[in-house]
Amino acid sequence: MSESSGQQKTRLARKRLTADDWADAALAALVERGLAAVAVEPLAARLGTTKGSFYWHFANRDALVAAALARWEESSTERIIRAMEAGEPDPAARLDALLRGATTAVVDDPKEVRLLAAGDHPEVAAALARVTERRVGYLAHLFELLGFPAPEARRRGFLAYTSYLGHAQLAHAVPDAVPADPEYVAEVSALLLKR
Repeated sequence: MSESSGQQKTRLARKRLTADDWADAALAALVERGLAAVAVEPLAARLGTTKGSFYWHFANRDALVAAALARWEESSTERIIRAMEAGEPDPAARLDALLRGATTAVVDDPKEVRLLAAGDHPEVAAALARVTERRVGYLAHLFELLGFPAPEARRRGFLAYTSYLGHAQLAHAVPDAVPADPEYVAEVSALLLKR
């Protein structure tokens, strides 16, 4: 039995999925419904394809989870650091822009909170550890550029990051508790920069 003209056009019109398409869908599912939602059949249905497409790109679910986490690391950490480095030469202004951007974005994006909630999974825990180290390290670098000794810069980087995570948690658990005043981040920055 041959394929009908309509089926053939649909097949030809369908975009060939990439590993990144699968990883993005997996990350979206994880954010929407938790790690258990990262399952091949529902993702295939979501993407309008078959399980065969998945197995073309990944050996198993763990490989897909790792790819999704790598996409998150790139988009939520590395890309932002590159943008900060390229866009602003002054480390104090860079720190302020980073804190403002991160605390604003996290209110509408539950990725951070959902990934922290899935931290008991070994792949997620490893990604969270890498991202935490990279982010705290970058913040510490900015504080060093501002003249703080390395141990103090590291401590302040850690304080800035935990402030951000606390803000993220409250923004999703108790939204009314998050300050709406734009000067809030300026006060946090001022406290972190105080000598």
